[in-house]
Amino acid sequence: MTVLSEAPSSPHAAKTAAAAAVAPLSAPLLSINNIEVIYDHVILVLKGVSLQVPQGKIVALLGANGAGKSTTLKAISNLLRAERGDVTKGAIEFRGERVDRLTPNDLVKKGVIQVMEGRHCFGHLTVEENLLTGAYTRSLSRAELKDSLDMVYSYFPRLKERCASQAGYTSGGEQQMTAIGRALMAKPSMILLDEPSMGLAPQIVEEIFEIVKDLNSKENVSFLLAEQNTMVALRYADFGYILENGRVVMEGQAAELAANEDVKEFYLGVSGAGRKSFRDMKFYRRRKRWLA
Repeated sequence: MTVLSEAPSSPHAAKTAAAAAVAPLSAPLLSINNIEVIYDHVILVLKGVSLQVPQGKIVALLGANGAGKSTTLKAISNLLRAERGDVTKGAIEFRGERVDRLTPNDLVKKGVIQVMEGRHCFGHLTVEENLLTGAYTRSLSRAELKDSLDMVYSYFPRLKERCASQAGYTSGGEQQMTAIGRALMAKPSMILLDEPSMGLAPQIVEEIFEIVKDLNSKENVSFLLAEQNTMVALRYADFGYILENGRVVMEGQAAELAANEDVKEFYLGVSGAGRKSFRDMKFYRRRKRWLA
């Protein structure tokens, strides 16, 4: 039942109520506004990509291999120049501040950390030494450093068991945990997580996603998650964006995307006619007209 409020008792009250009605929502933690990315001054990879990550949420960035997911994350973390790429249009804002021209080091200090695809660890260092490198940008006392390590070990008890082992000789799942734990040591407010499930057994994938969910709810870490494993990602995410050929072709609440017939057909191949591109679908054609 809808309950109507009483009319404001004065013109001032009416003005205040009207202002409240049109007041904007709180700004997102991360905002990407219509960015384009070009490699080698020639190859256009991202074409007008826009997305938002609210504070304390998990947002999934989905798409097939080569859709532009990793490029989007590298554009945010300012790692494109190392690969001869550049953001040529649009803007990237974190907490309302332009960050697309900062150095990666400055961005880390602001609380944005990327966990790269491929479980990049220092193979010759122990697991604990890898974790300690994550706190390099923080000026911590010995006691604070121990507290940070204990926090990481509380989420990744397996790392505590393997803390003295060389990271290069641990399993793929343990290396992925080490990479995420190292990011946590920098005390981030946002983690850009690139393909965390790649090459891992389903049981390990579920374990890592459960830890991501715990970090989100208990430590208030926001996540932008690039992932090809659509069904797993949408099960843990709050919101999702689907990329194809460098464009956002669909977006929505994670539960709605997971139930969407087009998403099922594209990613699961449930149609008897075989897998389709979003380009063949009416929604994509409408979206393409909007983007034009």
